[in-house]
Amino acid sequence: MRRYLLDASAVLAFMSNEPGAARVREVIQAGEADITAVNISEVAAKLVARGMSSADAELQCRSMGLDIIAVDAGIAFAAAALIPFTQPLGLSLGDRICLATARQDAAIAVTADKAWAKITGIIVEVIR
Repeated sequence: MRRYLLDASAVLAFMSNEPGAARVREVIQAGEADITAVNISEVAAKLVARGMSSADAELQCRSMGLDIIAVDAGIAFAAAALIPFTQPLGLSLGDRICLATARQDAAIAVTADKAWAKITGIIVEVIR
């Protein structure tokens, strides 16, 4: 089974039923989706910023049933190594963590950010 690693933008698109939400729903329902701890933190932070309590944000994030992948030193340094390729695209630390983890795990990185289509060497699926 192929694994998909969701970026925060993909999860937020799913939660808000934005374009691309159906694709994210598909991989979540198939049990094929994971997310890094950094990216789920970004999702929860966005929900809190929109007025949700932190407890409710955590509950909503956990209710999706995604496996949350811890970020270790290897991923941290692999993400740092991506800066020359991702900085010109305006990608964030969370983006680099997702990409580095996807590369390490041979997973497909799923995002709503069109800039990711320019990434090479890592399989990326842009949902819109």
